[in-house]
This record gives sequence, C-alpha cells and structure tokens, in this order.
Amino acid sequence: MTEQTPPGSGVLATIGATPIVELVKLDPLSPFRMFAKLESHNPGGSIKDRSALEMLRERIRDGRLVPGRSVVVESSSGNLGIGLAQVCGYYGIRFICVVDPRTTRHNIAVMRALGAEVEVVTDVDPATGEYLPVRIRRVRELVASIEHAYCPDQYSNPLNPQAHHTTVREIVRALPEIDYLFCATSSCGTLRGCAEYIRMHQLPVTIVAVDALGSAIFGPAVGWRMIPGHGASVRPKLYRGDLADVVVRVDDLDAIAACRRLAAREAILVGGSSGAVVAGLEQMRDQIRPGSTCAMVFPDRGERYLDTIYDDDWVMTSFGDVAHLWNKPEWNEPDMQVTPC
Repeated sequence: MTEQTPPGSGVLATIGATPIVELVKLDPLSPFRMFAKLESHNPGGSIKDRSALEMLRERIRDGRLVPGRSVVVESSSGNLGIGLAQVCGYYGIRFICVVDPRTTRHNIAVMRALGAEVEVVTDVDPATGEYLPVRIRRVRELVASIEHAYCPDQYSNPLNPQAHHTTVREIVRALPEIDYLFCATSSCGTLRGCAEYIRMHQLPVTIVAVDALGSAIFGPAVGWRMIPGHGASVRPKLYRGDLADVVVRVDDLDAIAACRRLAAREAILVGGSSGAVVAGLEQMRDQIRPGSTCAMVFPDRGERYLDTIYDDDWVMTSFGDVAHLWNKPEWNEPDMQVTPC
C-alpha cells in the first residue's frame, strides 16, 4: 500500500451510511416510536470505525502518518482498537493497541488477525483502582520510546467527535421529526459529535447521555463495571458539561437484560453499550411525550459478547438467576436513575 492511496478508499469507503430500523416488538404498547441506528453494519463492526478513519486519514493527508514508517499507538477497550487495526492494516501502518483484562478475547483476536500488536496491562492504578490510567501511561511510554510513533488519543482528539457529525446527520435525514436521541458514553466522541451537530443546526432534539453506574464521566462511580466500552473510569477531555440535556445511568444487569430482550424480541444481537441505551430509554419511558420519535445509537454487535452477555452460565455466575428479566413478556421497568443536567 502506497502513501498515495486515497484515504477512505477500498473497504474503508463502506464506513458509515448504516441502517436505521424501527423497533416495534420490543415494547408493542409503547406510546412513542423507537428507532435504532445499527452501527454494527460498519465493516469493523462498530461505531468506532468512524472515529478511527477520521482520526487517521487527516494525519495521512497532512503527512504526519506515513505508511511503512509511522507507528500508531492507542489505548482501547476493543472496538476502537479493531477500527484502528483495520485502517492501519489497509494502509500498511504498524499499530500497537494497549488493552486490559476487560477486553474480550474475541476483540483481541480480531485485532491480531488484522495485523495489530496487542499489549495487555494487568495492573490497576493505585489511586483509582482502574485500568484506564495504566493503559494511558503505557501508551505514553511506547510513544516516547518508538521512533515515528503517533497516538490519536481518542479521549481528547477533536476529530473523534467530528466523525459523528456524519452519524447524526444520517439519523436526522432518515428521521426528520426526531424528538429524543439516546447515546452511550465512553470517550464522549459520539455524544459530543451528535450534540455539536444538533446545537449547530438548532434542532429541537433532547439529547440523552447513557452512562454506566460504574463510570466517572457524569459523577462519582457507583460500583464496578464489567461491560467494556461503556463508561470510563476517568472523565475524558472531550467531556463538556453541556453535552446532554438528560443523563441516565445504567447498571450492568439492566444493560445485559436489555441486550437479551432485543435478541429475543427483535432478533437484533448487540453489545453491552447498546443494551445500556435501551435500558436508559426504558428508565425514561414515563417521561417521554406520547407520539414522540426516539432514536438510539447502537454502537456495536453482539458476537463479541457471546462468552459473557449471551452466555447463560456467565450471567448466572455473575448475577444469579435473572432470566426472568428477558423471558417475561411484559415491559420491565428498572429503578429510576435519571439525572437532569
């Protein structure tokens, strides 16, 4: 692959333009309409493909990344690592991804299959008890020690949210009467990009940020997070206090139960952050105006969670006998965790 190859060609040209489907079986008695943006249809399987391409192609264009010479180093819980591995693999750029034990074996295998070098940190940060600060420190060490190394830094890079101006533009074009937009949070790239576009165009959309209870993005972390890619142990630099109109915090069990209900009722297999988005909408059900149109961004696919979220033995070991949360036909209403901004 030569550096003259146009950024965004080949398989990378298929990133974006993902489908939107209406969910009619999840809650047949819903007084409002629900639509899901299926980011699993990106070639790397997640919304992070958009961020990976946006952050790297600009550096290829301006000459800061040179195929065959440059080395990309980044911290990821999985999906961004796969997206970066795909982009780097296509352009012939060496890629090192720093992950932690929460990253699924499936995600690590996919990254390595695409040519990435994967380093797993096993120590936690003594101050926070979390892996993320350790991952970030290791990335800095690698960048400092490797010639021609470059870190996109998804947590502060403005090109990350810029990628999602396109995401929300696709949603608005498909649903011109949208009233609510639900986004999961991690790096705050998707949330910030959607918020920037909506505010820039003065659209009358209520933006709902869905965060994990064990996350520190919108407040003190409450409990331990088991699902990777949703929430963060450190508030990202992309965070701003005015990004969301409403914040909903969801625990792991509610996210898992929502994933299982989606699979059982809509035949849609999604990852934990998508389940969290559904659980967040469920928590707000009584606050959403009848007749409204709600859009949810589903970040990734469920095949990467077959050993956890969709494994009955894992769920039983982690949470006990909770199958009634997705087997019963009636709508499940979890405890409220809604915080107006």
